[in-house]
Amino acid sequence: MKRQKTIYELQAEICKILASPKRIEILNALKDGEKTVSELVEILNIPKANVSQHLAIMRHKGVLKTRRKGVNIYYSISHSKIIDACNMMKEVLSEQLKEKSKYIELVSSL
Repeated sequence: MKRQKTIYELQAEICKILASPKRIEILNALKDGEKTVSELVEILNIPKANVSQHLAIMRHKGVLKTRRKGVNIYYSISHSKIIDACNMMKEVLSEQLKEKSKYIELVSSL
């Protein structure tokens, strides 16, 4: 029972990290391969300090991993299932929006 509670707490921590739209954007930018902070700044069009903050949080929680090459640090997603989870949530959201749209159309036609 205690072990299960710990797993729920860890799961909640990962969900908190993924609750930020900017972090999801970063994950989306990294889904096709590793990138440097500078590359992410260019892709996301947000200040370097903000990108670095988000990257540090995600790396600290194990969502991202790093690789150093010369003066550059490359960030990548630590586990491919993180993208799978994000895609699954996007599918759920899409289905919910479709259902709401159908409901709105139905109500509007009355």
